[in-house]
Amino acid sequence: MEAFLVSAGVVALAEIGDKTQLLAFVLAARFRQPLPIIAGIFCATIVNHTLAGAVGGWLLVALGPETLRWVLALSFFAMAVWILIPDRLDEADAKTPQRFGAFGTTVITFFLAEMGDKTQLATVALAAKYGSVVAVVAGTTLGMLLADVPAVLVSKHLTGRLPTRLVHAVAAAIFAALGIAVLVRGTAGLLG
Repeated sequence: MEAFLVSAGVVALAEIGDKTQLLAFVLAARFRQPLPIIAGIFCATIVNHTLAGAVGGWLLVALGPETLRWVLALSFFAMAVWILIPDRLDEADAKTPQRFGAFGTTVITFFLAEMGDKTQLATVALAAKYGSVVAVVAGTTLGMLLADVPAVLVSKHLTGRLPTRLVHAVAAAIFAALGIAVLVRGTAGLLG
């Protein structure tokens, strides 16, 4: 349960102001069809985070416990710093082919935008830390939806109203705490 809750919380916080949340705003404004957009976010996230979780599970097996400990700690510290750097939505990310409709466009653009994104890399690290791909992917997917569904539903009212610096600082602190926990707990801390 810890893997699920930590994954959901960290990703929900990390996603505030993230490029994919900005993309959710753009798609909501462009298509004005919230349900297909939300379904597209869900599908793209499940596929993307399942792949990331599988990589994290592989790292758990492939690296020795001591090496994995240091890789995880450094990854969490790097995520803490990275999350403090504001994301911007490139025009190329925002351009979406209309021929795929709201659902298809959302699946394609969200999947591609998540490649190498903070939340995808967090999924890899969390899956390696907890050794539970299913719980982590379920949690990170829920976290993504917790941040992006409101963006889709109230895009015109929400823009500019969230204290993104504060939210990012809290998320960075959580990532830093995870890094410290991995170092302090040592090998025993790798599996929760």
